[in-house]
Formats: sequence, structure tokens, C-alpha cells
Amino acid sequence: MLYLASQSPRRAELLTRLGLSFGRIDLDIPEHRQPGEPATEYVRRVAREKAGAGLLKVMGSPGAVVLGADTEVILDDEVFGKPLDAADAAAMLRRLSGRTHQAVSAVSVVSAAREAQALVVTDVSFAELDEDDIAAYLASGEAMGKAGAYGIQGRAEQFVTRLAGSYSAVMGLPLHETAKLLREFDIHPSAPVAIASA
Repeated sequence: MLYLASQSPRRAELLTRLGLSFGRIDLDIPEHRQPGEPATEYVRRVAREKAGAGLLKVMGSPGAVVLGADTEVILDDEVFGKPLDAADAAAMLRRLSGRTHQAVSAVSVVSAAREAQALVVTDVSFAELDEDDIAAYLASGEAMGKAGAYGIQGRAEQFVTRLAGSYSAVMGLPLHETAKLLREFDIHPSAPVAIASA
């Protein structure tokens, strides 16, 4: 049985696209970068900790496989997590304006017998944002609860002038790499089912 160690609706939506059924595990893992910890290693560690904590919750389930993931926005080696409030979100968007940042997504898959991980780094370039752009985006409510104060699958997509890497990774779960990892655990994504119209 596959479990997703996340309550993120975006990750659940993405995992569903692989044609898999899975359970959900609600976790509260502290996400704090350690002093001197490289940004990408921080993202790897959080994904690993989520998967490991999830596995502890479902150890009684035979053949349990747990997927944990973390996605962060990184600019100049600074990790932009979820904004604390609207002012914090606005400050993040001003920093990202007219710059190229990295959306770093780590996926960890664990079972009682093994562990595997993938890391995907995507370069995302933003257009110059003026104060009206930022205010309108904050008013949409999309900025809160998202790393870097934006969701690429929503209105912020209009800010992106260039993307080099994985779109699904920026959303929160790199589908190609996730499917590849799951195959190592004998979990095989299925092709989408075509629904015939009458």
C-alpha cells in the first residue's frame, strides 16, 4: 500500500495523475534549516524526515511504502519557505521580481526494507513585477501557504517568463522522477484511462 506523507492538495492531485491509489498521512514535521546546511541538502532532509515519520505511523500495514516530498524556492542560497503574512509574501515577490530562482523539489520513498530519493532543480525566471501586480496577486489569496509566496499552477503562472526543468516539480511533486522511484518499489503508475464519449 502506498501512502503520501503530506496533506498538500497539490501533491495529492499530482500523485493521482499517475493513476495510483494511496492513503494520506497527516504529519507536522518542523521545517527549519540548520546553520551551515546547504539549501539543497535541507530540502532533501525534510523530504526524508517526512517519509520516515510517515513510515513509523503505518509500520503495522504490511508492504507499506511511504512517499515524502518537499519543495522550496531558493534565491542567492536563501530558502524562501511559506510566507508568515501578507507583508512577508510581498517582500518575497519583490525579491523574485525580474530574477531567476530555483524551485528545488526532493522526493523520498521508503519502505521497511529500503529508501530511495530524487532531487529536481528547476530554474524559474520571473518578469519584473510592479506593486500593482504584487497587490493583485496577494488579494487573490494564492500566495499564502506556498513556498516563495506563489503557486505556479495558479495566477502566478503569468509572472513566469522562462522555466527550465520540471513544471510538476515546481507545483510540488516531480512526476517523472516520482514514477521512476516508485517502480523501484514495484509500484507501477498506470496510463490514464480513456473515457469514451457516446
